[in-house]
Amino acid sequence: MQHKFALALLATMTVNAYAGQAPSATQAQVVYTNGNVLTVDKNDSTAQAVAVRDGKILAVGPAKSVAEYIGADTRVVDLKGKTMIPGIYDAHSHFAISQITGNFVADLNSPPIGTVQNFEGMLAQLNAQKAKLGPNDWINGAGYDDTLLAEKRHPTRADLDKVSTTQPVYITHVSGHLTVANSVALALAGIDANTPNPPGGTIRKDANGEPTGVLEETALQLVNKIRPPLSEAQQKEGIRLAGKWYASHGVTTANHGANTTPVLLKMLEDTAQAGDLPIRVIAWSNFDSMEANDKVALTSGKVKITGVKEFADGSIQGYTGFLGEHYHTPYNGDVHYRGAPRFTREQLADRVLQVHKSGRQIMIHANGDAAIDDVLYAYRKAQETFPRKDPRQVVIHSQMMREDQLDEVKRLHAIPSFFVLHTYYWGDRHRDLFIGKNRAERISPARSADNRGMIYTIHTDTPIVPMEPMRLIWAAVNRVTTSGKVLGEEQRIPVAKALRATTINSAYQNFEEKQRGSIEVGKYADLVVLSDNIAKVDPMAIKDIKVLETIVEGKSVYKAQD
Repeated sequence: MQHKFALALLATMTVNAYAGQAPSATQAQVVYTNGNVLTVDKNDSTAQAVAVRDGKILAVGPAKSVAEYIGADTRVVDLKGKTMIPGIYDAHSHFAISQITGNFVADLNSPPIGTVQNFEGMLAQLNAQKAKLGPNDWINGAGYDDTLLAEKRHPTRADLDKVSTTQPVYITHVSGHLTVANSVALALAGIDANTPNPPGGTIRKDANGEPTGVLEETALQLVNKIRPPLSEAQQKEGIRLAGKWYASHGVTTANHGANTTPVLLKMLEDTAQAGDLPIRVIAWSNFDSMEANDKVALTSGKVKITGVKEFADGSIQGYTGFLGEHYHTPYNGDVHYRGAPRFTREQLADRVLQVHKSGRQIMIHANGDAAIDDVLYAYRKAQETFPRKDPRQVVIHSQMMREDQLDEVKRLHAIPSFFVLHTYYWGDRHRDLFIGKNRAERISPARSADNRGMIYTIHTDTPIVPMEPMRLIWAAVNRVTTSGKVLGEEQRIPVAKALRATTINSAYQNFEEKQRGSIEVGKYADLVVLSDNIAKVDPMAIKDIKVLETIVEGKSVYKAQD
């Protein structure tokens, strides 16, 4: 009873914050009422109504109190008991390229994402893409997963030569860390038996020393640098489609978390200026583009460049993640194989220090625990060498973060961002193929972070997996694999904590916690209306909750069809 009284008092104080102002200054333009409002404030308070004016939240509280802000011109929206949450704040994805696969390149994903189950199906998709192109165009595909194909191996140049021996064919692994090129593409890139591995990458070769077509990590760039990019019109259309897609899933702030060049940054801004970007986008530079990106004029208010993204290792499911102990299933028969880092520890530390000294925030991709060791060494050394207040260094993915590493992350006041959807999409294979049962049950250790009182985020890494925030929250709460088995029950987190990890914590990760991430007076009115009460529905049904409406700065940008 005392708790309910305190909440009521808090709500009354909130709505009365503007009581001394003239009615014309406090009249809301929109009032959402009769709802179940999960504010995600510091107390996880609930309310019934929200008043909005000039894109910001004017009042939050009981319906009767917020009604004081209803004037002659106020639009009143009856939520009819529906649940309202803060807009989803995307902690990490690749927004600008999220709608390229399936629209401009062949979709090679296997179930549960796509339909490809074997090489025959993969080649059929590539041939269908070929039919749309000219005789000299590159034939591109993305999303294949060797462990889900019937053949249980990567395709080779010979397999892709079946699509064309006159046009380059180039496909990307679902992890984004490996690709396969056909003979034409290899020849155009100048890759042959004598081509050495680039630093941080591997050109796979057969028993005769000839390239198989499979390229790992930085070796991708040997082909990428000569592959024609999408046209400007295609890229802008991809951005437009991404904006609609993210908005339809309740995302009000998206992230483009790697390889943001000045050209791409300007395309994002141009799309916003044209009125084709319904949501906001936070973009991260890479090491080589950070200074150039700072010179791009961003005046729309919808595009913002913040931190710098770097890579410490690759993908566990691609055998390029850097582990402290060997892989569960030996790679190419090597029982000692544990992957490799992108850089030596000191090289990584030097790059981090350069970013750190520039005053920029840094986020580093690290899946394996050995890679995380290197990242934490680099973060610690940067702070010791050049102390900065509140740098908010981020470890992206944090898949195999150990307990001792979590302790170090907390000491550094860094932020782990967990790719917790691995438990669903790759959990069975992590357990049975890549890292074994004990390590697999600890991937994305969100509960361990929560037990330490740490601020952490969770993310989708789209287009690696679809942008589905409700499935993301569902995965963090249930940790159920595609086979229906629970993977690491002790690492489950409550719904309220998963919601925070996709809203206020993500805003904090990007230094925007005072403007976004919760439904509080003075913050931007980034709001989402859901079909069910995420706090009370059966946890296994969370993934089935629908977004009914998405509101960005008080403006409705998506409404579900009745």
